[in-house]
Amino acid sequence: MRDTSTNPSRGMVPPAAIEALLAQERGRFAATHPRSRALAERCEAHYLFGVPLHWMRDWPNPSTLFVQHAHGAELVCADGLHYADFCLGDTGAMFGHAPEPVARAIAQQAYHGLTCMLPTVSAADVGERLAERFGLPYWQLAMTASDANRFVLHWARAITGRPQLLVFDGCYHGAVDDTLVDRDPATGRTVRRRSVLGAVHDHPDFTRVIPFNDLGALECALADGQVAALLAEPALTNFGLVPPQPDFWEAAQALCRRHGTLLILDETHTLSTGLGGYARVHGLQPDFWVAGKAIAGGLPCAVYGFTAEVAARMQATKAAAPEGHSGIGTTLTANALALTALDAALQHLHTPQTYATMHGVANRLETGLRALLHRHALPWTVTRLGARMELQFMSETPRDADDVRRAMQPSLEASLHLFLLNRGVLLTPFHGMLLCSPVTTEAHVQRLLDAFEAWLAALDLA
Repeated sequence: MRDTSTNPSRGMVPPAAIEALLAQERGRFAATHPRSRALAERCEAHYLFGVPLHWMRDWPNPSTLFVQHAHGAELVCADGLHYADFCLGDTGAMFGHAPEPVARAIAQQAYHGLTCMLPTVSAADVGERLAERFGLPYWQLAMTASDANRFVLHWARAITGRPQLLVFDGCYHGAVDDTLVDRDPATGRTVRRRSVLGAVHDHPDFTRVIPFNDLGALECALADGQVAALLAEPALTNFGLVPPQPDFWEAAQALCRRHGTLLILDETHTLSTGLGGYARVHGLQPDFWVAGKAIAGGLPCAVYGFTAEVAARMQATKAAAPEGHSGIGTTLTANALALTALDAALQHLHTPQTYATMHGVANRLETGLRALLHRHALPWTVTRLGARMELQFMSETPRDADDVRRAMQPSLEASLHLFLLNRGVLLTPFHGMLLCSPVTTEAHVQRLLDAFEAWLAALDLA
């Protein structure tokens, strides 16, 4: 899955040209978004960094874009401008904004209770549907994938009696402190991530980091029998899109079993691979499986499933512990509204037809991007996983996070994002990730392709 070119220098853009384009596009944004700018000024008085969540400033535009409403694969900003949305809430709205079956179910449930700290009558149906759709017999709910990953790590360490966690360099598992560590490329050692605020515990003492797609490093990390679990995305998705090498997961799964290490697959971003997620599509058999964001159509909800053998170990461990708070779960977990949304999503969104539609439009987008790269002899790559794909400023699909680091061009990425935003196309605010929903249309795809070609022309690459 790569594009090649005989002219590598075609992909190099002078920094001065990028900065000139960024300055021009910042001015254009400011001129066309007066209401968003006014809202940003008001929010400065009451919100840290001027937004309800500081991540909402992680966009290249000079002031925050405020949303008036979102529906399907489009959103409308405070200034009434329409956008084809290929960010889709960074996967939370993978099935489109406000999908009708989920929105209707949420509205109806709102009149019958939001949270009770008790299961609703739909709980049995939801459990059966989760097992049927994703292939694991036992389930628990959480509010977010970050929570689900935290809870699964508690369980994994408890049932194995092992202290160590293993992750891949460049992984993303939400706001889970254990995973917010880095790998020193010079020594291979796990080190503190300097960007993480307020850390007091030495997570590098209990988390090991190895390169993705490196079976030798995986075997070495597991050899001493101290690793409770390998927590992994089936493909790296938040550090550039890095797919697994052929047969990597089959071999990695076998290594985990040989060394008694539990395999946890976090599919929060890889649900777009196909119906049931990457593991179901490719026949993998994880011990735990986690998903959040899109699992309930965008309402805050996450799930983690596990095998019957793991469930028996979990029950035995809990029964042997003293009574009291387990450190697993929150009061709002599995609330009535979340169960209702999850039930509707499992019935109406996680379907063969939904994925066929998503993948059909993703095919057209991938074909269009590749055609433009070929036409303009650009040595860049389109890497794809189901309905998700990424434009990468490198000549070959990356194998690990170091490949991505070597090819990073943050200013070029920022210019692409802001240029497209000013032409009615929204991308995820980091890297060049694009996600297609079942309600993404040919017109949305064409708008993106036209804007992308205009960006190439503006950089004198067309």
